Amino acid sequence: MPDLTSSETLYDVIVVGAGISGINAAYRLQDQAPHKKFLILEATDKIGGTWALFDYPGLRSDSDLATFGYAFKPWVGADIADGHLIKEYVIKVSDDAGITAKTLFKHRVTEANFSSPDREWQLTVDADGTEKHFKSQFLFLATGYYDYENPLKVDIPGIDNFKGQVVHPQFWDKTKVNYENKRVVVIGSGATAVTLIPSMADKTKSITMLQRSPTYLVSLPKYDPFSKIVRAILPGKIAYQLIRFKNLCRMYGSYHLFQAWPALGKWYLRTTAKMWLRGTVDVDPHFKPRYNPWDQRLCIVPDGDFFKVLRERKANIVTDHIAQVVEDGIELKSGQKLDADMIVTATGLKIKLCGGIHPTVDGKPIKTSEKFVWRGAMVEDVPNFMVALGYVNASWTLGSDCSALMFCRLLNYLDDNRKTYVVPKCTNRSSLKERPLLALSSTYVVNAKDALPKSADKGVWKMKSNYWVDLFQAKYGSWQGLVFK
Repeated sequence: MPDLTSSETLYDVIVVGAGISGINAAYRLQDQAPHKKFLILEATDKIGGTWALFDYPGLRSDSDLATFGYAFKPWVGADIADGHLIKEYVIKVSDDAGITAKTLFKHRVTEANFSSPDREWQLTVDADGTEKHFKSQFLFLATGYYDYENPLKVDIPGIDNFKGQVVHPQFWDKTKVNYENKRVVVIGSGATAVTLIPSMADKTKSITMLQRSPTYLVSLPKYDPFSKIVRAILPGKIAYQLIRFKNLCRMYGSYHLFQAWPALGKWYLRTTAKMWLRGTVDVDPHFKPRYNPWDQRLCIVPDGDFFKVLRERKANIVTDHIAQVVEDGIELKSGQKLDADMIVTATGLKIKLCGGIHPTVDGKPIKTSEKFVWRGAMVEDVPNFMVALGYVNASWTLGSDCSALMFCRLLNYLDDNRKTYVVPKCTNRSSLKERPLLALSSTYVVNAKDALPKSADKGVWKMKSNYWVDLFQAKYGSWQGLVFK
């Protein structure tokens, strides 16, 4: 086996990140470009990305696993799955495909420069305290979309006054966090808060979700009856593809329906919330968001678990603004006080594309915030470079798989035409209207808008948003907007 750590080796591809998207990219490379020599560099000491990092109570997917899982590896467990099962799934795929053996752990890329004369990426890597250097013709970033080391900074007045424990879910350590028989306040209203509360409610003395503004919630079955029936009567791979197709139709059907008729979406989501709560909690204001459905991502509630703990009065919900945190709780602007022994700040993630890597070309920095993204995968003016970006209106991995498939096809196209260099060039900027890369109004997305590359309103510079269209483009689309050498 070749020495993976040799700085003399010129790889065809270096994949950065061994999470669910990185393993997907590696699998696609082995399957569709088997002649390419590749390596994965992973900053942590394990496979799994998000699913290896997060460890808070109730950690689970916020998408169904038929669409979140790999297209080439049928998922056979619960449709809404626990985090440790997803981690095991990713690890097994990596091990079975021989990808783990091609991964270097505790290798964090600190610099990435493309040398035009050499037509190669030159990487500087922190290998657990030792500086190393790697070279590759192509660089594929599968680093996710958020900062693994730093949470989103949120100004909570007086938080330093609190005498109890303050915990951020991103850094939950089960050996140091004990919430049994404690009064817990969870600040936030997104997927993490909605996941935490049902999982903690049976052990706490009290638990309250404190939200500044509500989120739209939709209940889906943890075990879908359709999936059970189809798996019972059809071969595994056929069943998986049928379940995947059905879930995609449901996902995009609700998205386009609610975007076209937001009043209908509001009515449906609020009505289902009322049905679950059965008059025990007021739908107004606690389940009446200010925005339209899908302006922010819908939060999945498996089997209505969040509604159930509210209905059974195992948990509380408060919609208000924080006046200040005091030694033993939180004072609200309404005058109410929430007594607390522990505060959990489920206030969102800090957006960080490319894993904090700031690519340079011939030593010159690329201001990515001024660049358009080609087909939701390649950054304008950055050669031989691709990013695994997923969807905000569907399962993330659907989009990152489109990037991986297109990348493999692009590599083969370059070989067939004896080219070694490809770069996106936008020649019609004046005719394009800028659009945000991530089309959500969530606070953490809006705050990061100026740090992200841009999308446009049309053509190859429009961000991908429909899996079937993007899959077709990945497999058969033109190379318009790319320059080859």
